[in-house]
Amino acid sequence: MPTAIVSDIHANLPAMESVLEDIEMRGIKRILCLGDVIGYGPEPRECLQRCSAFDVNLMGNHEEAVLFDPIGFNPRAKAAVEWTKQQLMNSDCPREENAALWKILDSMKETHEEDDVLLAHGTPRDPIREYLFVHDCEDDPTKVEELFDSFTASTAFVGHTHIGGVFLPGPRFQTPDEIGGRFQLGKERAIVNVGSVGQPRDGDPRSSYVVLHEDQIEFCRVEYPVEETVRRFRRTPLPENLALRLVEGR
Repeated sequence: MPTAIVSDIHANLPAMESVLEDIEMRGIKRILCLGDVIGYGPEPRECLQRCSAFDVNLMGNHEEAVLFDPIGFNPRAKAAVEWTKQQLMNSDCPREENAALWKILDSMKETHEEDDVLLAHGTPRDPIREYLFVHDCEDDPTKVEELFDSFTASTAFVGHTHIGGVFLPGPRFQTPDEIGGRFQLGKERAIVNVGSVGQPRDGDPRSSYVVLHEDQIEFCRVEYPVEETVRRFRRTPLPENLALRLVEGR
């Protein structure tokens, strides 16, 4: 049964809805989320409500920041965290509805394992905060090797950097374009970044997610009404650059 794996929605409801429509069109019933459903974007309540139907929801660093403290966040990201907290405690909304949102956050796991697959938001070694960047393959290959040593499954799926692709032993990185949008499972171990639904950073503004088939991974890109998200940003006090970066996928 094919499974959709999504990550980094970042309270971008139009992007989330477009991806869910694409998943439904493909006949996929199972959805796993690698975290950062909230943070940065203008509609955290609505996105949390939608993700409650997913089969797995992991905790990202933005969920951790809202529940605890925004450790390592820059000033703009901290401001977004504080605003998000306020939205989830909105006194104009029913107390039961607010409580349900916080219950979703509190139920999120750090990792999930099944069928020789590991899921995490950051890395297998530090599932919430650590980044695995493309340039680490050249600048810090020892780090990448240590990350492969930190888990036993054949394939790990992560998000966090908002750039999709496949990390392989060596280490080396392959973009979805370089592999024709598909990666064959079982030939060698891999750490797969699924990209971002709500804030892609690879120069392509379309949402990114992957479909896990029985023997391969398929990278998917979905157009969504970016300008509508920008318009919704402007109804909030969130920094405008968080909206404008969506237009260029940066």
